[in-house]
Amino acid sequence: MIKHETIETNSGLLLVLTLVAIGIGGLVEIVPLFHINDTIEKVVDENGKQMVRPYTPLEQAGRDIYTREGCYLCHSQQIRPFRDEALRYGHYSLAAESQYDHPFQWGSMRRGPDLARVGGKYSDAWHVAHLNGPRSVVPESIMPNYPWLLKTELNYADYADNLSALRSVGVPYSVNETEYQANVEKFGEDVAPSLVIADAVKNLEAQAKSGNYDGNASSISEMDALVAYLQVLGTMVDFSKFDEGHFIKYR
Repeated sequence: MIKHETIETNSGLLLVLTLVAIGIGGLVEIVPLFHINDTIEKVVDENGKQMVRPYTPLEQAGRDIYTREGCYLCHSQQIRPFRDEALRYGHYSLAAESQYDHPFQWGSMRRGPDLARVGGKYSDAWHVAHLNGPRSVVPESIMPNYPWLLKTELNYADYADNLSALRSVGVPYSVNETEYQANVEKFGEDVAPSLVIADAVKNLEAQAKSGNYDGNASSISEMDALVAYLQVLGTMVDFSKFDEGHFIKYR
């Protein structure tokens, strides 16, 4: 058997053994990938429709604001498969839930809580108050104020171009009847119309008007968009429809 001292004092031998160890570790990580069909979980409802859909134009606009303001620097969107995480935030995050995210918002730092399942946890009014002045609802918060979100009208006149850009990287927004029917088959008749690029502005305005997320129906603010995005996070997958441990086979 080679002595440890011999390996440490022989740079050539140390290099070879290091490469062997790295090679073995790499194979352990890579080989299993050749024995699975997909790394994204199959998440469908009782009708065979995919639960996870692309964001609506208003939600995507909110996501753009979320990214612009650097929210991911303090909030992750990745619940890890640990008991303490599940007790605080809910079911661990699925790959399927971020399959249409460009870029993803998993994050690597939590100065604030994880937001992967924040949708529906608080009212629209709470989010508006929290974003406008965090300490008005969470006295110990260190989050900065974002008052301009309420005062700034959302610029969405060319939002169809944003969806077209996302379509070019694989997000299934539709531009023709064939793609529209494919979305009907994949997501259902209630979702497909919101994914039509030509109707992006109309759909955005309709959702903002019906949702009235910022409490001001006279205009569409950046606050409307951001709250719409926050309220959809973690709500697409109904985990009550799956047996406990259903998704473990994908891990």
